[in-house]
This record gives sequence, C-alpha cells and structure tokens, in this order.
Amino acid sequence: MASRLDNAPVIVDFRSVDVVFGSRADEALTLIDRGVSRDDISAETGAVVAVRDATISVRRGELCVLMGLSGSGKSSLLRCVNGLNTVARGRVIVNEADGSGGIDVARCDDEALRGLRTHRIAMVFQQFGLLPWRTVAENVAFGLELQGIGRAERRAIVEDKLTLVGLERWADRYASELSGGMQQRVGLARAFATDADILLMDEPYSALDPLIRSHLQDSLLELQQELQKTIIFVSHDLDEALKLGDHIAIMRDGAIVQYGTPQEIVLKPSDDYVAAFVQHVNPLNVLCGDALMRPLETLAQTEAGAFALDPLARLTAQANGDAGPFAVARDGQPVTLRPVTEALSPEDVSCDDVLSAPLRIPLRRAIELRHESDWPLLLTDGDTLAGVIDDADIYRAIMGKRD
Repeated sequence: MASRLDNAPVIVDFRSVDVVFGSRADEALTLIDRGVSRDDISAETGAVVAVRDATISVRRGELCVLMGLSGSGKSSLLRCVNGLNTVARGRVIVNEADGSGGIDVARCDDEALRGLRTHRIAMVFQQFGLLPWRTVAENVAFGLELQGIGRAERRAIVEDKLTLVGLERWADRYASELSGGMQQRVGLARAFATDADILLMDEPYSALDPLIRSHLQDSLLELQQELQKTIIFVSHDLDEALKLGDHIAIMRDGAIVQYGTPQEIVLKPSDDYVAAFVQHVNPLNVLCGDALMRPLETLAQTEAGAFALDPLARLTAQANGDAGPFAVARDGQPVTLRPVTEALSPEDVSCDDVLSAPLRIPLRRAIELRHESDWPLLLTDGDTLAGVIDDADIYRAIMGKRD
C-alpha cells in the first residue's frame, strides 16, 4: 500500500556512516572492513566504534525513530546530522525541503554548518537544555535572537509557539518553577520557534514519569499532524518507538539491524535479536488493517465477477450495480456498504451492517466494529476494495502469528 511518505523527497540521507571516537580511527576503520567486532577493535586500538556502516533515508514529514539499548549508537548517529559528532567515513546529506541542494554535513565548511544549525535544524535534549536565568519566553526566543529577528517579531513568534504547546500562561516564569514535563514542552516550543524543518530529539522523554511521558508523546503526534516536520527521534523504549515512528531503525553495537515501519518490525523481525525485542509487544497498539487482511484475490468470485464476502456463498449470484462490484451476501444477494467514519461508534453498528474502512484502520478499532457486525470488515484503498478482515485474521494477529 502506498504511504503518504512514499513520494516525499529525502531530507536527511545517511550513507554508509561510520563514527569512531579515539586517536586511532583509521586503524579502526580498517578493522571494521575486515568484520572485526566492536569489542575487539576497542581492545586492539583503544578506539570506540560508535556507528558502523549506517544507511537510512528520512523523508520530508517523517518521524524516524533510532531505537536501541544504551551504547547501541543511536545518539551518536543522531548527532552527525548537526555536526556535533564527526563522521569518520560516509556521508550525511541534508537536502532542501524539495529534496534538492544537499549539504554533506561530514564535509561542509563552518559557514554552511552554522547555516544548518541556525535555520534548518533544531535539537531537543533529554535534559531540556534550558537557560535557568531566562524566563520561559526568553528561552523560547533564544534561537530567534541568534537569527537576528527583531524584538516585536520575536514576541509574536514566542506567543504563538507557547500557545501551540499550551504554556502561554507560563511565559514569565523561570524554568525552575516548572515541572519536568512543562520544561520539556518549553524545549519543544524553542525548537518550533526557529521554524526549522528538521527536529532532532535525543531521548527527550526518558527522564519523565510514565504518565507525563505518554501525554507528551500524544502531544508530539498531534503537533506533527499539524506541522509535518522531519523528525529524527532517539529512544531506548520499543513501545515509544512503535507509537511514534513512521519508520524505526533498530541499532545494535553501532549497526542498524533492521529498518522498517512499526508493522514490519513487529510482523517480520529481521533476526532473533529483533524478535526478542518485539515478542511481548501488544499488537493492538501497533497493527493496522493492511497488515492482517486477506487480499482481494484470495476471495471467491461469482460468475458475474463479484467477490463473495462469505466463502460459503453461492457462486451463482449476479452482481447488483447498487452494491458495487464486490459485495454479495451469504444468500447470494448484494449488500449495501456502510463506510466507517470517525463518528461511527460500535453502538451505532447493527449485526446486518457491512462496513468498509480504510486500509490503515487500527486493529483495536477494527475489532470493536467487527464485534458488532455479522460480516467481515472490508478494507478499501481509496474507492477500491483491497481485502477483508474476519475473526480468523484478528485471532492470528493477536496470537502473534507471522508470515
């Protein structure tokens, strides 16, 4: 199925990136090419291989999560984007919003790097990074001052961004007067204020308690729906990665072991390491209809070319134009479809309703609606039938059965 990101231009392009800390980096790179392990390279040279041969592309408007355990290399890779870490080998290309005019952060001069940091890239830190002697409003305005924006324009932008994150009433307070969650929102407002189209978020919620963390995750998703920034987000929490990410890069010992959508990570882990990560994931929080549906071509067809919703339906039924080209009932008669909308609740569904829903309907909602109807749930891609979900498909997904 086509994604909204498929045709978006690549904004951040990591190409075979190696990051090595230590004075003997050249020797370490030679050992990397020989396939020597990170521990053995460290023992032989004293160098630390932080990132090894990392290649991923992040598209405009995408929220990409770099996920792994402590020391896996996720933060080291993130910090290559704004030049905080030096790339020992490889390229990190930052393109314009239309995908053109790429700057290689690994090789650009200081002026180009300053331009990226000032206008294109903003960073949100785990420890907030707020200036304690400044008020909330003054912290949010800091990046604007560096850009040379005038006082009146700064004030208007700050007011807008504080309203965006729900902190307008706290503008004149100092950071020490705010809770951890509120301080993190100040950091987010500061990043938004510069109008940077690329946000780097280095484990921004890991120091917060679970309830605040969940709330801020929801807030970020809501803001991303509106602003469509290109976000690279570092996390060591798989549930967080699955909730937030359009794509997830799982890292181990500096290398990317799997890169894919949340559904791909859960349903098709690349190796035993990833499989161990996802074995206890609740599929209701991750999977959508397109991951578990039976495709159209697997359904029985009538003589007239209609697709039978019930595998036991008589195949002699004729399609009726009022019902569309694919829906026939158990007795061979056409049925009328009822599209699923956000306002449709399970209580509004009768057992006779045949429901059609978009491919990306969350599994949890699909179960709620399927429970109230005697018919399989039809999934559509635009105006075209793509497949169906019935009880057996739902059971298979919940039990973690994978292709």
